[in-house]
Amino acid sequence: MSIDPSLLEKCRSRLINGLNAIGIQSSLTDSQYQQLLDYIQLLHKWNRAYNLTAIRDPLQMIDKHLLDSLSVAPYINSERVIDVGTGPGLPGIPLSILYPHKRFTLLDSNGKKTRFLQQVKMEMDLQNIHIHNGRVESHQPEELYEEVISRAFASLQDMLTWTQSICAEKGRFLAMKGQYPAEELEQLPPEYKLLESHRLDVPGTDAERHLLIITKVC
Repeated sequence: MSIDPSLLEKCRSRLINGLNAIGIQSSLTDSQYQQLLDYIQLLHKWNRAYNLTAIRDPLQMIDKHLLDSLSVAPYINSERVIDVGTGPGLPGIPLSILYPHKRFTLLDSNGKKTRFLQQVKMEMDLQNIHIHNGRVESHQPEELYEEVISRAFASLQDMLTWTQSICAEKGRFLAMKGQYPAEELEQLPPEYKLLESHRLDVPGTDAERHLLIITKVC
């Protein structure tokens, strides 16, 4: 079921205002705005049958999916990025729309979700994404990734344990978290260090959001 035109217009307005609030509105073309809305329409449509996300309201999808994903955009510095545990493509799809010249791999072990991602790639002609259905520990890329991003892992230690083999020697791990995980950071293995920490202000949500950037100790 497609989104009602009046609701879709509200989504467009919410997206424009949200991107302006996080400071990246001016960097998007009209085509990219439309792609972001097209993605939300596909997610809304497929969600009814495949249960891809617990969020059903398209307006909340703008806030909690698109704007949350794009809030980390200023910190994506590399050309080869993998989104581990991407689910229905978050944050990978919004970031790939914003950065069409960067290469994104979207990895998830859930077949329903990766089938949805294949449909998104085909319908939206997203040439800069590669979709991998499988567990991260079995993923053997031809070239290691410069950045590993995820908002799916329960703990930083799990993220580092399961993704260390696919990250380049001087690569970065970008962990999207809710509240600042002070206790988890205290338990970081000695071969890793916190490089940067950023509090993210996501329009439309009062929940705390943080991005932690971690590197291997040389």
